[in-house]
Amino acid sequence: MRTGLSIPLGLAIGWLAISTAAAAEATPAAEKLARDAVIVDTHIDAPGQLMSKWADLDGEAPDREFDYPRARAGGLDVAFMSIYTSAGQDEAGTAWGVANQMIDAVEALVQRHPDKFALLRSPGDVARLRKGGKVLLPLGMENGAPIGKDLSNIAFFFDRGIRYITLAHSANNALADSSYQRDKKWNGLSPLGRQAVAEMNRLGIMVDVSHLSDDAAAQAIELSTVPVIASHSAFRHFTPGFERNISDALAKQLAAKGGVVQLAFGNGFVDPASAQDLQDYFVAAEAWEQANAARAAAGQPLQTEAEFDAEWKASHPNRTVPIDAVLDQVDHGVALVGIDHLGIGSDFDGVSGNLPSGLKTVADYPRLVAGLQARGYSDADIRKLLGGNLLRTWQAVEDGAGR
Repeated sequence: MRTGLSIPLGLAIGWLAISTAAAAEATPAAEKLARDAVIVDTHIDAPGQLMSKWADLDGEAPDREFDYPRARAGGLDVAFMSIYTSAGQDEAGTAWGVANQMIDAVEALVQRHPDKFALLRSPGDVARLRKGGKVLLPLGMENGAPIGKDLSNIAFFFDRGIRYITLAHSANNALADSSYQRDKKWNGLSPLGRQAVAEMNRLGIMVDVSHLSDDAAAQAIELSTVPVIASHSAFRHFTPGFERNISDALAKQLAAKGGVVQLAFGNGFVDPASAQDLQDYFVAAEAWEQANAARAAAGQPLQTEAEFDAEWKASHPNRTVPIDAVLDQVDHGVALVGIDHLGIGSDFDGVSGNLPSGLKTVADYPRLVAGLQARGYSDADIRKLLGGNLLRTWQAVEDGAGR
């Protein structure tokens, strides 16, 4: 299997949905609320982009979706940096090193621009550190592969600043089954994965069930002694059969324990046609890998990944999705679990620009706010969605540490 929704820089895959709806425009009231609220986005893939091509994000970086000027324009205060490693790196045994290099890159960004960025390790430090307009950068580990089979690595990465761990990504690993892998290995969590949940609870690391199979997610939520998050997921209600999105039943289970579903913006999450394209891509990619293995065995030339992706793009042109698709996710979530259990985990810089109209960069949170206000949400509820709920949950995880 390939890398899921965190697509490397330059990999263009056409899996987006089409609509004629216009993007929402930010109103002065929406812009004011975005400035005044604490906005927390739990999934931004800037570290992967930094590894591909360094950019000093203190200024405008037009080839990225996250940089300091646009973060401040959008009101973003807390941007979880995704420390993403692939299934291939897991298999090759390089995930631990790659994760550390990504953390080094985030630390370097902060050290180069201490007037604009600060590392964040506790929700209790938000008010103090955000003074002066700084954007705070906590770390989330997308894929538990860097842990390997050594649970002491969880404490190691906690000390490096990791504050949530997505137990698996696009393939089954030593900890858990992936939603993307059709053949499951553990029927949920592995024995080591169960121990990992307990160790994360002990240290105060949020358990993240995005990317997990249904069985793995249900077991993680049940085993955890503190609330659990889905750092960047949308509701499967809109994308039937797409296990990567969270089911209504799992969302209710997560909310019942005080957790939050952090809504992703990517078209492949929020639009049925895009989600189907994405599932078809993974099936095609698996067939491509098998075909290449057969070619290799027969001594025939291999098709390159670039060639495969070019063919896929040509047969699956980009789609356009309206911002309403994200607003509909909020409406469904509120009806299902209540406003107190929703947040945002955009996946900016992780979906190759395949995002709804009006939600293209971190400058666009006011447009989301305007859309919510237009649908009748109160400013108090919007503040909860923008970051209050996640900070409450993170504090509960921190308070529960050491038990």
